[in-house]
Amino acid sequence: MTRSARSLARTGVCVSLLVGATAAACAPRSTREDIPPGTAATLRVENQAFLDVNVYVLRSGQRTRLGTVTALTTRTFVLPRTMVGTATTVRFLADFIGSNRAPVSEEVVVWEGDEIELRVPPG
Repeated sequence: MTRSARSLARTGVCVSLLVGATAAACAPRSTREDIPPGTAATLRVENQAFLDVNVYVLRSGQRTRLGTVTALTTRTFVLPRTMVGTATTVRFLADFIGSNRAPVSEEVVVWEGDEIELRVPPG
C-alpha cells in the first residue's frame, strides 16, 4: 500500500524526523468515513531533545511556521486549512533553537481529521 493510500485509510499518521535511528509506531484510530466534514487536522509534536524547536510545515517550497515546542515537552498544533485535503504532500521541519540542526520528516498527505504525531529525538 502506498503512503498516500495509508493516509486515506486512517487518521493516525506518524512521521519521524530523518535524524538518528528513530521510529514511530501508530495504529489506525478510525476510518475516513468516521470523520465529520470540517474536522481539523492536528500535529502532535513530542520534543525529546534538550533544546527548544521551532516547528514548520513545508509544502511546495513554502515554509509555514506552526510554533515552538520547548525542550522535553509535547505540544499539539492545528494545521492550516490550506495544508489539508489537497492531496499534496507536506513535510515537517524541526529547527533547533541555538543549533544548526534542522531535521525534516518524511512526506505525508494530510486529510481532514488526521492526527499526526512527530517525535523529535534527543541528541
